[in-house]
Amino acid sequence: MSLQSGKLPHRLLRKMIGYRGAKDESVILGPRIGEDAAVVDLGKEVLILKTDPISYATEEIGWYAVNINANDIATMGARPKWLQICLLLPPGMSPKDVEKIFRQVDIACKSLGIAVTGGHTEVNPWLDRPIIVGDIHGICRKEDLVLTSGAKVGNAIVLTKGAGIEGTATLAREKRAHLLGRFSKAFIRRAANYLYDPGISVVNEALLGAKLGATSMHDPTEGGILVGLYEVAEASNKGFLVYADEIIVRKETEALCEFFGLDPLGLLGSGSLLVALPKRNVDAYLDALREEGIKGSEIGEIKSRGYGRKIVRDGKKEPLRFSQRDEILKVL
Repeated sequence: MSLQSGKLPHRLLRKMIGYRGAKDESVILGPRIGEDAAVVDLGKEVLILKTDPISYATEEIGWYAVNINANDIATMGARPKWLQICLLLPPGMSPKDVEKIFRQVDIACKSLGIAVTGGHTEVNPWLDRPIIVGDIHGICRKEDLVLTSGAKVGNAIVLTKGAGIEGTATLAREKRAHLLGRFSKAFIRRAANYLYDPGISVVNEALLGAKLGATSMHDPTEGGILVGLYEVAEASNKGFLVYADEIIVRKETEALCEFFGLDPLGLLGSGSLLVALPKRNVDAYLDALREEGIKGSEIGEIKSRGYGRKIVRDGKKEPLRFSQRDEILKVL
């Protein structure tokens, strides 16, 4: 079997994450499908560790790297604190271009209160675009830890902001010349600005969720909302019923997906957050989001594993179907 672009197939990944090196009793949570980060026991507190690359975008990759890694710390109930970056550059980049990336990292870290603690840089002759890998750490009290695997039967599922936030920004930035013949410059600017508004950070809504009783939080990335839902269910060994009509799809996202023939629910999803929480807490959480200017909607319910993983689309209830290959790879 030859591999396609995107995430490793889950069947292969399950085998690969069995190679875990030496056993360490302080590792509370190691490699596991659906979990956003690793957790190490520090006594009364836990250390949360995450690493993620940015390989699809070429613009603002420093901003992407900080926020996408910080998201995965916050979904565990912690505030991101320390970042290291590995920056691989293609030949021919100017010092000014390199400094631009470092400035993006600096600005994003300052906005979230994150310290840059080190990293690595090199110019690699095999690359034609820069690739940045973030490695980020945070700490929280043990009792505040939230795991993706914590979703409980009967929990409501809330989605913040909407589908395809990151994908919308990436399409507008990477395919701008292609879009100019169909869309106005103002439209393309709005879509490109999804990076900042509504934004790809979910730190605020994740920390709010942790305070309001979230049992599970997960930020969809590659494969969008559909893969994110599957990963929550897989991590928690649960099923779900989700209503596609309740998932927010913003007008710029809808228009770009229609133009390129993409499913917005399978498009790069950073910027949205899947939250499982008791139904009695949903209104309080949605109210807290509104106070922060963040949209959110209740999209479904956690069910038993035996119920299956189902979605209602166009009035028809059917098993969840998804591709681990992100929709954006059809056009990039």
